[in-house]
Amino acid sequence: MKLIILLFLMVSLSVFSQKETLVSPNQKINVVLYNLQNEKAGEWFLKVNYNNNGDVCEALPQINLGLLRSDQNFSTNLKFLKAGKPIVINEQYSALHGKRSNCANLGNEVVIYFENSNKAKLNLIIRAYNDGVAFRYEFPEKEGAFVVKDELTSYSIPDSTTRWLEKFDLSNEGLYMKTDDDSVQQDWCYPALFNTEDKSCWYLIHEADVNRNYCATKLSNIENSSNYKVTLPYDHEGEGEALPSISLPWKSPWRVIIIGSLADIVESTLVDDVSTPCVLTETDWIKPGSVSWNYWSDNHGTKDFKTVCEFADLAAAMDWPYTLLDWEWDQMTNGGNLEDALKYIHSIGVKPLMWYNSSMFKWITSTPVDRMKTHENRVEEFTKLNKLGVYGIKVDFFLSEKQYMIDYYLDILEDAAQFKMMVYFHGCLVPRGWARTYPHLMTYEGVRGAEWYNNNPDLTSTAPVHNTVLPFTRNVVGSMDYTPVTFTNSQNPHTTSYGHELALSVVFESALQHMADRPEGYYELPDAPKSFLKEIPTAWDNTKFISGYPGREVVIARQKGDDWYIGGITSNERRETTLQVKLDFLTEGKSYKLTLIADGQHDKSFATKYMIVDKSSSFDVKLLRRGGFVASLKPLQ
Repeated sequence: MKLIILLFLMVSLSVFSQKETLVSPNQKINVVLYNLQNEKAGEWFLKVNYNNNGDVCEALPQINLGLLRSDQNFSTNLKFLKAGKPIVINEQYSALHGKRSNCANLGNEVVIYFENSNKAKLNLIIRAYNDGVAFRYEFPEKEGAFVVKDELTSYSIPDSTTRWLEKFDLSNEGLYMKTDDDSVQQDWCYPALFNTEDKSCWYLIHEADVNRNYCATKLSNIENSSNYKVTLPYDHEGEGEALPSISLPWKSPWRVIIIGSLADIVESTLVDDVSTPCVLTETDWIKPGSVSWNYWSDNHGTKDFKTVCEFADLAAAMDWPYTLLDWEWDQMTNGGNLEDALKYIHSIGVKPLMWYNSSMFKWITSTPVDRMKTHENRVEEFTKLNKLGVYGIKVDFFLSEKQYMIDYYLDILEDAAQFKMMVYFHGCLVPRGWARTYPHLMTYEGVRGAEWYNNNPDLTSTAPVHNTVLPFTRNVVGSMDYTPVTFTNSQNPHTTSYGHELALSVVFESALQHMADRPEGYYELPDAPKSFLKEIPTAWDNTKFISGYPGREVVIARQKGDDWYIGGITSNERRETTLQVKLDFLTEGKSYKLTLIADGQHDKSFATKYMIVDKSSSFDVKLLRRGGFVASLKPLQ
């Protein structure tokens, strides 16, 4: 093995001049800083290698570096000054919701110091983690205000790398496409998933810790098909300059690459790990939970007092803590108004959440409008909501990744915290680690979810595959408000089985999990799946990837306290599938009662069975076409 590594380094050093190597704590990942020999002076790159049980894989052979600031260039003629002494990052923190309650920001860090031909300083901060790599730029000088005209970070993806990419859209509600080449050139959403040609290494590219001093970005391979460049926002809305303004000293967002096996990808919390720690002093008011939601079955349901009450009754009957009053609650009639509805909701022990228009676009007139747009608006509205006993807000229609919109997101979160108001965003960007900084940010849309059964017929045919891609892509980086678990049909039908739909309550993670079906869709369930939905948590102590492959199938186990819940789905359109599920993640020496709820004889039926299991056990489960299953495991006393 030592000979292989030595030969690898000899070949590498003949191509580039290596200046610094940083290795992850578990020795599996290393990131190399280098410049090309006989190339233009002062251009620097990163290279990421992955050691897969002794086989060294060149995961990312070249990451181009650099920034173009309004006053000068920080991409060429960069002089290497020194590398700082590597330090260990070892930070333990607790998460109120997400994949894991006890998290660790554990990695190795080195700071590389450069200066350009004008003696202006640029630092590159690099971290190597057991599940990936993160790096960011720093302008360390104490004074100055500038515009970033371009960020030149780009990832060179070798041909024959398999990739799952979503065409860029401001709402981040597209479908992922799988391809083995770079023939499609366009802008792409985060996160982007890749599998090396030899299949030994997976990696997911994203960004984290975006703040007011920058914008959110996307990836683009328009200029160079094999280079996926970090790309600043375009001027979509005709508002003038979209480039970010920065003040020194300054640090960019983290460029994050989650690396390893599919289990490493799915279980990773790296996006949150590198983000700014929680800024709240009190968090006991932040309570994850399931939510009843009327929009999917009745797009204008919140206009109707009786419909609102029916969905509040559903939440009470299913032991879900929340019900959402979606858009048009300010137009409520048919027996009562908003105040009447809130009084009724409270009387049956349910907590209300309420929808708002971001009011950032004149052409989006859905009401209520102009209640979140300014600090004064928000303070007035949050004061009213506190008096009315409202626990959280859903704010919709952001549709921009520009710096001014980042300010708006964070303004809402900071004002909401002062009034102990939970928040979730729709028509928005995908998570950038803010849930760690502001844990009252419960979930985001940024996904093509069940709402799309209303929009057009596309999801009917694409959902089985789409649902099996999301756990490896979008849901890796943060809570995802897909609004799952629909058994009846909306405007367009679904072809997934009832078992598949039930499994989404475990497979998809969201701190506020909006159960989207109409009341009878839940009331008419058999006792076992109905009981499962009454007790299913929405925040987890641990998450384990069991098996799967993007676009084919996925099985995930999640832990809450001593209990475990497993969900599995398949996209197979042609035949039934039998999966073997190993339970080696269970606690040694404990026995559990396992309740298995799987597809029955047809796609609208269930089959339930019970067994006693332990860590050495496994079970087989048969899934129908586009099917699924759930299991709960409770320790025996």
